[in-house]
Amino acid sequence: MRTSSFSTRTLAADQQVLAWRTRVGHVVDVPPSKRQLVDGFGANIDLYAVGETMFTDVRTDAMVLERSVARVSTDSRRDVVFHLFAEGETGHVTGMHKKRSAPGSVHGIVALDMNQPFRVERPACRALNLFVPRQTIEAGLPDSEALHGRIIEFGSPLARLALDHLAATRNILPTLAAHDAADALNAGAQLLLAAFRQDVRLTGAGRAALQAAVLARVRRFVEANLHQADLTPTRVVEALQLKRATIYRWFEHEGGLGAYIRHRRLREAADELVRFPQLQVTEIAYGLGFKSASDFTRAFRRAFDISPQEMRARALSLQQANGL
Repeated sequence: MRTSSFSTRTLAADQQVLAWRTRVGHVVDVPPSKRQLVDGFGANIDLYAVGETMFTDVRTDAMVLERSVARVSTDSRRDVVFHLFAEGETGHVTGMHKKRSAPGSVHGIVALDMNQPFRVERPACRALNLFVPRQTIEAGLPDSEALHGRIIEFGSPLARLALDHLAATRNILPTLAAHDAADALNAGAQLLLAAFRQDVRLTGAGRAALQAAVLARVRRFVEANLHQADLTPTRVVEALQLKRATIYRWFEHEGGLGAYIRHRRLREAADELVRFPQLQVTEIAYGLGFKSASDFTRAFRRAFDISPQEMRARALSLQQANGL
């Protein structure tokens, strides 16, 4: 996986917008205004590239983006980019035929075909941008050219799920191996295609991406609430507004959602026994929602074939032996 970062904020004000124009010029033009040349232009970008898929996290002041017919004719970019506005709005997009019912500047997602010209007047924003290879688009959407300039708002459940998935992926991308990063970004692409198709009954890659994104969302919620005593399968499905039967079925291979929560609590307990040797075993047990020390000890022994006290003693011995 290739990564890079760039910011204009360390440059002199009169150089900022020109530096940004150079940085993104291989994809799109940013014609500078007189005010930007005098007052400066704040922008930064973090880029991740896996194979032919590229993902960027971009924060900028207000600007204009242009991709002219001449530009389209002279470069080789033919992918489709989805701009998901985590902060701010899509701005005003021109350069293509639009339906009268198409929304204006909204908090949502805009799809732009790099094989077609466009102009965007964009307010200050933070956008997560996923560049998807054309073959992936065409495999999931027969009329791929019709995507150009289309906007969907985050009121759509699939659009919101796509944003949540890619925002979470952004947070962990630096830690992922290339194949895991590719899987996460491909799931995001399939969710976006499903959102723009407005699928009611998903099949194939769209269904698989939806399942992967929902499962990841459930796991993030569980991790964030491991120490909450009321963390139960019922609370999970109600908090995330999910269908109980579907989520229970998707966690069957884990022994059920309740078993998954219990396993994650035990795994966290094992980590805390080592990280916090000053804490009593009972403190760790109660802090992770177990009703009694005996219940915790039985569950821990069933899971790891060793008692909590024995595991802590063994871990401390290994640390001492290794001089830690």
